[in-house]
Amino acid sequence: MSIISTTAPEDAEGDVAAIYAKDERDLGYVASHTRAMAVNPEAYLAWEQLVRAIVSQLGMRRYELVTLAAAQGTHSEHCRLAHGRKTLPLIEEDQLERVARDYHDADLGEAEVAMMEYAERIGRDAYAMTDADSLRLRELGFTDREIVDITLAAAARNYFSRAIQALAVDVDVPPGLSDRLRGALLAPL
Repeated sequence: MSIISTTAPEDAEGDVAAIYAKDERDLGYVASHTRAMAVNPEAYLAWEQLVRAIVSQLGMRRYELVTLAAAQGTHSEHCRLAHGRKTLPLIEEDQLERVARDYHDADLGEAEVAMMEYAERIGRDAYAMTDADSLRLRELGFTDREIVDITLAAAARNYFSRAIQALAVDVDVPPGLSDRLRGALLAPL
């Protein structure tokens, strides 16, 4: 449990109320990580704007796959669960379960696997990356813009995951996840 005092949903006003309302619409409740990060609503809204700018070019499927891999690299149960749920409309549950357990063995194309390897590495050891890492993406047909957007998506997930981990925010299990999918998303990373 985080020591950060957050605004109760019924007491939220202004930007915080708007941030909470989005979670209520999307999830049916206000997530613990949303409450913690909304302590600085300006930063939270800037974060959401950054994500929208990345998704608008990268596309939702690629964004979610990158996010799941980057969350794996940072060992973020919060983000694996939240984005597992967000990925369900994009990927059949059986395949998503395989992606969560081992995306190398989930019937993804070579380019998607390489993209996820790259994103996971950003979450795990970006300091050791070289041109060879992004060159692999170029060889598989990704444009410079796509490589930058994949990098930004993974780095943004790294930022958010590490912030909520550092604040010891409770891990929410979103509704709509089967026991099998939840188990795959929470399997040791």
